[in-house]
Amino acid sequence: MMKDIKVIGVDMGASNVRAGLVQNGKVIKLAKAALPDSKEYDLVMQTIFDCIDQVFDPEVRGIGVGVPSVVDRASGVVYDVQNIPSWKEVPLKAVLEERYSCQAFINNDANCFAIGERLFGKGQQYKNFVGVAIGTGIGGGIINNGKLLLDVNCGSGEFGEIPYLDSKFEDYCSGVFFRKKHNSDGETIFNLARSGDASAIKIANEFGSHLGKLIYSIILAFDPEAILIGGSIAKAYDIYKEALFSELAKFPYPRTIKKLTIECSDISDIQILGSAALYFNEIS
Repeated sequence: MMKDIKVIGVDMGASNVRAGLVQNGKVIKLAKAALPDSKEYDLVMQTIFDCIDQVFDPEVRGIGVGVPSVVDRASGVVYDVQNIPSWKEVPLKAVLEERYSCQAFINNDANCFAIGERLFGKGQQYKNFVGVAIGTGIGGGIINNGKLLLDVNCGSGEFGEIPYLDSKFEDYCSGVFFRKKHNSDGETIFNLARSGDASAIKIANEFGSHLGKLIYSIILAFDPEAILIGGSIAKAYDIYKEALFSELAKFPYPRTIKKLTIECSDISDIQILGSAALYFNEIS
């Protein structure tokens, strides 16, 4: 990796946009703005421009953007962003390249998490792993032979959409579980569990069991060296780890589980770094 190169990473969340100027694996300048309540197309685009403009540098070689949706990898067109109804078909790559006169790379936000870990985090030691980002929702990115899996729509890690029980995995393996099933949130439940609250411990173990079943499925599909967990819920891994591994103990090939490593991300700006990493992933 050409460490001195300056790249901008953009993280599009459900309610805000963050842009960071990245150099030598660090965010050296950061801008953040709330998305407009109306989420009209032009207003959302202007919010992105405003954030990028604040961190732009004449030496910037590329811009990477992580979006919570599917993307045509070749054209950089974003489709059907769930949290931004006006974004049905957005040629984001072409728009950014015309405005800033540098290369732009667009990908799913969970893929950005995975490639960010590969280049800047714990994933540096693994050539084949799956990054699982868990927060208000859940998504994943697959690193194959050191690079992002070359799928067509940047959607191969949408594990949360896999049917499970009465709905799908996202309803049981993300913040949705605590909100919909227990009328609470993960932070509250995990804090109570740490204090010894029996009811909260039971809920945390339920969560760990469901997540264990999802990881069980991921291992069957990809047989990775490691699973790297990111997002807010990763901080409570020690609480639900035992329940998770109780499910993995049922795996039909014990040697696979014995060789598998599960780790949690510890980089606070991993989504911005991951978006910037799209540039290095492509030019390498």
